[in-house]
Amino acid sequence: MNTLTERRSVRVYDPSVRISKEEMTTILDEASRAPSSMNMQPWRFVVVASDEGKRRLDPVMKGNRTQLETSAAMIVILNDLEKYNLAEKIYDKAVSEGLMPKDVRDRQVRNITNMAPTVNKDKVEKGGLLDCGLVAMQLMHVARTHGYETCPIGGFDHHTIVEALGLDPDRYKPAMIVSIGKKAEDGFPSTRLDVEDTTFWL
Repeated sequence: MNTLTERRSVRVYDPSVRISKEEMTTILDEASRAPSSMNMQPWRFVVVASDEGKRRLDPVMKGNRTQLETSAAMIVILNDLEKYNLAEKIYDKAVSEGLMPKDVRDRQVRNITNMAPTVNKDKVEKGGLLDCGLVAMQLMHVARTHGYETCPIGGFDHHTIVEALGLDPDRYKPAMIVSIGKKAEDGFPSTRLDVEDTTFWL
């Protein structure tokens, strides 16, 4: 089975199935291997799995309540506008794991430190949303390797969700929600435009 072409958006899950924190951590770690600009990894995950957490999420949902009620978790993906603050940690880790020479680390951190204050906030947000889209797609495919299905969700109140989760809305901007769990019903297959409809050749 081709895991890329067989993926479906599943909206109804077995509500008795839960995903342990340990397994969810593994899933998120594997998803986080997605690429990002300058490897800044601006995605932040809020795993809403408890009944109390889902009650907090309920008022900001615009539909999609079947996923909320039946999924093992709703994974809210946020875009961290202060992503550059973790540059040293990211590049120090690369050095400690033998993936990058220290002089390259120093140059990269220096460049990011000098650049970050000059970047327009709107540009940081737009770039981060692209990276969050990459991690979301990877998350959906990783979930299938663990035996779970997912559904990407954009139907929620983007203006209030961050506050509903108890986080700083000036720092964190919502990208999307991905529901995850064991499917109770198959997702619907869907068609795609032909490459001829979507591609220009130069």
